[in-house]
Amino acid sequence: MSLLRKKHGRISVGGNIDPDEIFLDSENLPDFDTNQFEGRIEKPISKKTIIGLGLFFSLIFVIFAGRIWNLQVANGEYYKERSVKNSLRYNLIFADRGNIYDKNNIPLAWNNPRNHEAEFSTREYKTDIGLATLFGYVSYPKKDSAGFYFEEEISGVDGLESIYNDYLSGENGLEIVEINALNEVVDDSTTDSPENGDDLFLTVDYDVQKAFYDSIKKTVDENGFEGGGGVIIDVQNGDLLSLVSYPEYNSNALNDGDNELINSYINDSRNPFLNRTTEGLYTPGSIIKPFIALAALQEGVISPNKEILSTKQMIIPNPYNPDLPSVFTDWKAHGMVDVRRALAMSSNIYFYQVGGGYSSLSPSEPGYSQQTHFADQEGLGISRIEEYLKKFGFGQRVDLEGFNNKNGTIPNPDWKKKTFDDEWRLGDTYFTAIGQYGFQVTPIQVARAISAIANGGEIIEPRIVKNFKDSGETKRKIDISQENFEIIREGMRDAVEYGTARGLSYEDFSIAAKTGTAELGSTKDKVNSWATGFFPYENPKYAFVIFLEKGDRKNLIGGVSAARGFFDWARYNKPELLDY
Repeated sequence: MSLLRKKHGRISVGGNIDPDEIFLDSENLPDFDTNQFEGRIEKPISKKTIIGLGLFFSLIFVIFAGRIWNLQVANGEYYKERSVKNSLRYNLIFADRGNIYDKNNIPLAWNNPRNHEAEFSTREYKTDIGLATLFGYVSYPKKDSAGFYFEEEISGVDGLESIYNDYLSGENGLEIVEINALNEVVDDSTTDSPENGDDLFLTVDYDVQKAFYDSIKKTVDENGFEGGGGVIIDVQNGDLLSLVSYPEYNSNALNDGDNELINSYINDSRNPFLNRTTEGLYTPGSIIKPFIALAALQEGVISPNKEILSTKQMIIPNPYNPDLPSVFTDWKAHGMVDVRRALAMSSNIYFYQVGGGYSSLSPSEPGYSQQTHFADQEGLGISRIEEYLKKFGFGQRVDLEGFNNKNGTIPNPDWKKKTFDDEWRLGDTYFTAIGQYGFQVTPIQVARAISAIANGGEIIEPRIVKNFKDSGETKRKIDISQENFEIIREGMRDAVEYGTARGLSYEDFSIAAKTGTAELGSTKDKVNSWATGFFPYENPKYAFVIFLEKGDRKNLIGGVSAARGFFDWARYNKPELLDY
């Protein structure tokens, strides 16, 4: 008989347990860790799962197969080429810029030889000759932070370097270097050699340029002028022998990025970046008088021997306010002067009357007692003054190899109306006839115009680069008689013999000249000092222009002094220039 007992919540049958009699419930389960899947009943993977995994791995296979096909078949050649390139390194071989030479093949700008560390040559210039604004400067190739060039050219920034950049630059070469996986050079070869730039040959004479620059610089520095410059030009073909601008910058400093020096240039009120001879605009003063005299002779306003009384002032009654007559002054009384003597002594009264005319009042007219009693004189008038000045190229830019040359200004009624919203008056004509008022010229314009007086009326565009333009290529003839040109040349020679340019008188060679002192501003305490002319007088070869900017009006040393310094040098060092 079986004895059934219940002990500790379990049913036991006798002393033995029959596995079939065990009933599992939550109280008698073994101590399984279900989080580790213990005690779970294993189930077979379903067919759907197997199919899904099969599709997934098939898709992966198809993607990889497609990619392999793309790399090996469709774009195999492209990636093969890239693979080869990944084992090659490309190095630029920089071309040297062309040199710049003077007319005698003296180098003015050149390349310093590169050492084993330098990848390109550096540019260097002669810096003591006043040509920095003519040369300009260059910008060197630049690398990024990874060491790759993002600017691969030595490029001209200003002046001739910029204007003729394509001609001077040349073309860089290329070196291909083979490297291994460790970036070690295996082999190298040059596949494309550089082509160096072409040389520029200038009309400038280095020796003349340096002496001219030194004389102008010395006069400026020692006599309180703000700056200055000058031009020497061949009157027969337009070749520029010298083109000085002072002060100037140092082209080498700009090439090298000398920030301290560059900042000093930027803060310099004298503006050393300005090419004064081509871009500077200046009041000309009395150097305009030869052109006014030529116009008056050609138009029959005066005859060569006609004399006009030149006192120290000319009073013109004011019809609107008799108590305030207009007074036009001269620097001294010259007495009776004809056109030659008027040029030699630079008489303002003479040119007031020749330019604007003079009409005496009758005793019955208001203001009769106030006027200066001169003989009646026909004047050119502002229209004819402007017409003749334009014949000589004033108010028109000079065609000089791409430089930013200025037009300048010839004052006229339209200009005054536009500028001041005012009407033109007789006094405006008077002042224009002596190179004052709103008159503005560039020194290179003056050189071109003086050349036309020297050569008998041919306007020749200046030339400074010999490579591209023949001498005297651009010419036009001014319709003025040779007799009248000769009279003006005689007057300019008289200025040297007994007039305002006596400081340029030499016993062994002859110069013809015209001086000018242009008053500046309303206070007139500053002046521009000019000296212009040509030499030799008997057979003109060269014309010259010197201007000194913003000096003290009380200073008696100016353009003539700078010219004298140059001609003193030329007598002993360049006598062939003076043709003796």
